[in-house]
Amino acid sequence: MPSPIIKLADVLIQTLDPAQESKGTPPDDFDVRWGEIASRIDARKLGYNLTVVAPGKRNCPFHSHRNDEEMFFVLEGSDELRFGDARYPLKSVDIIACPTGGADTAHQINNTGSVEMRYLAVSTMEPVEVCEYPDSGKFGAFADGGTGDNGKPTRFRYIGRHQDNRNYWEGE
Repeated sequence: MPSPIIKLADVLIQTLDPAQESKGTPPDDFDVRWGEIASRIDARKLGYNLTVVAPGKRNCPFHSHRNDEEMFFVLEGSDELRFGDARYPLKSVDIIACPTGGADTAHQINNTGSVEMRYLAVSTMEPVEVCEYPDSGKFGAFADGGTGDNGKPTRFRYIGRHQDNRNYWEGE
């Protein structure tokens, strides 16, 4: 069993591998870097990571969750939280709650400062999740799918738009 303690200095920061999770490459104003923590301390119901964002960038699109609740703890940097229709300044040691909901709880952290920003991200890890992206009109449906033939976990992922909706009986 791994130790239940990890030093932030020992967290390995990685970048997004488009082949693993998403189709395409993030736009230039995004910086997708994080360090996995949860699996290294044997967490089972919460996900933990150390997120790192360069000045003038953001880590992910403006989004809301229907099942996963998130909490962020700002370690370094001066930033801005976009939350629903509001914007809030952030600084080191601020704690952010992002409950489940729709556009009113959509959130995004932007590094508005001149130094790299670091924050601890904690979330519930529900096996089924729906995210909505108000800026682009997209949604994402995600579900854990067990284990594939290669022994690795599989995950259902679908990104679409509400206008892609089909009749339940179409093609039956």
